[in-house]
Amino acid sequence: KYANAHGVAVIDYDRLTLGSNAPYYVSFNNVEVGKLIGQGFVSCASKWLGTKKPDVIVMRGAPTDNNATLFAQGYDSVLKPYFSSGKYTDAANPPGTWTPSTALTEFQQAYTAHKGVNSAVIPNDENGAPIISYLKTQGIKPDTFPTTGQDATLVGLQNIISGYQCGTVYKPIYMEAQATAALAMYLRAGEKPPSALVNGTTEDTTLHKAIPSVLLPPEWVTPKNMESTIIADKFVPASQLCAGSYAADCSKYGIK
Repeated sequence: KYANAHGVAVIDYDRLTLGSNAPYYVSFNNVEVGKLIGQGFVSCASKWLGTKKPDVIVMRGAPTDNNATLFAQGYDSVLKPYFSSGKYTDAANPPGTWTPSTALTEFQQAYTAHKGVNSAVIPNDENGAPIISYLKTQGIKPDTFPTTGQDATLVGLQNIISGYQCGTVYKPIYMEAQATAALAMYLRAGEKPPSALVNGTTEDTTLHKAIPSVLLPPEWVTPKNMESTIIADKFVPASQLCAGSYAADCSKYGIK
């Protein structure tokens, strides 16, 4: 508000600040991020669970985070037909958090209360890491308990190649930074940015207003395309990913 009052252009970066009336927003398409998580889960569940009916804990990020709301909107839209038809069981829907230790507690409570649970939709790698560690202590073997993630963290990627996470949503940060810099140049020049750059809108649910947005495409990453995305972009070095016991997994998938 202060910036706007003084004629300074404002860009909301990565996360929309509800109620701020920012003129522009730059992020990845966060509903699409959620859809990739949902679609990745569906594909993985059919492979890892075989004829077993997916009995799913559907987790969320913090309720106060608009991005978490958009992620959930995406994967809920994919999962809803499976729950409605009875193909999947919607076992539990914890309140949501971005604090990994709290996510673990939420998961453990749901996992203990619902004995048939055999999979989980998890909105990011950091929340998934302690949950996967816990599942290992419960005797869960690789390629048997589908989980999901986002952000392509080192631990998340290692969980993927070792068979404990189906995949992760990769968001090349350099694309977001470049798009923001390009948008800033137009705003500084006092010119309207082209539709090729500002390619969508995002609803500010507080103001009930569509905010002009730069929405970048995310990508679902599995062991099959990790080499051509994460490693090629040097987002995570292969030397870190393939360290120690993960060397054999990297070799298996041709990651080097």
